[in-house]
Amino acid sequence: MTSNTPQTEFDSPWKQILELYFADFMHFFFPQAHGEIDWSRGFEFLDKELQQVVRDAELGKRFADKLVKVYRTGGEESWILAHIEVQSQEETDFPRRMFVYNYRIFDRYDRSVASLAVLGDENINWQPSQFGYSLFGCRVDFQFPVIKLIDYQQRQSELEVNCNPFAIVVMAHLAAIRTRSDRLQRKQSKLALVRRLYEQGFERSDIINLFGFIDWVMTLPAQLEAEFWQEYRAFEESKSMQYVTSVERFGIRQGLLEGIELGLKLRFGTEGLSLLPSISTIEDVEQLRAVLAGLETASNLDELRQITRHSTTDTQSEN
Repeated sequence: MTSNTPQTEFDSPWKQILELYFADFMHFFFPQAHGEIDWSRGFEFLDKELQQVVRDAELGKRFADKLVKVYRTGGEESWILAHIEVQSQEETDFPRRMFVYNYRIFDRYDRSVASLAVLGDENINWQPSQFGYSLFGCRVDFQFPVIKLIDYQQRQSELEVNCNPFAIVVMAHLAAIRTRSDRLQRKQSKLALVRRLYEQGFERSDIINLFGFIDWVMTLPAQLEAEFWQEYRAFEESKSMQYVTSVERFGIRQGLLEGIELGLKLRFGTEGLSLLPSISTIEDVEQLRAVLAGLETASNLDELRQITRHSTTDTQSEN
């Protein structure tokens, strides 16, 4: 069943593309905030610090969260929590979690915190942007900006002419949802999106990165995947370019290995890196993705070893 109907996975590809294009992400979704950041001073992802905040909060399930250290244009250092919710279902407790993350980060660092949310669910009526309560004259009113990806369905023409990488990202996300039950249509949409990477004039590295996102969220059954590559190679040859071949043979796998290495180091330190040699023997991209996803769900190194052992066993049996 799994091979015939591969599941669409959003969290990990969103995390990866956000790290690659954080400034573009802010400019696309939160232009006012983007204009208040001094990009010349750089920025820093604080994944390890955010993991500690999440553990302290005891909020259970992990989401596509990012904590980023930036500098204001006026010279003030500030912390920004970019909370990316890309699951295809609403959650009642979401506003509370945003509030808890915000005040715990503020309490920990004594810095102003901007909590930002991008929601990838399909319910147009779910617009959580506030958490609060009042008691005995004391009032808490926490409000945060929210972007709903599904709203872009009515702005397709804008996305098509926008050269920001996240225009492609949003188009791929929406196409993945739209074609969930029609994989033949997904194949056609996937081809159209990847071709658009060339038409938009993206640089080679951007084509590789964005193709990786499209390929990750728009999974296809084996037969349609083979057809996709056959049709795309014909297009690639007509352009006298081999960018996507680079992705297929090297880029996606290398990117996954780099993500796994970073995840092992952040979550389990030096001991976690001891798993990297065996993980590096895995050639299958989907199995590497399973290991990367395991980094999000495994509560300890032994659980991750089981996931890794299963993937390396599958690789050996195929060989």
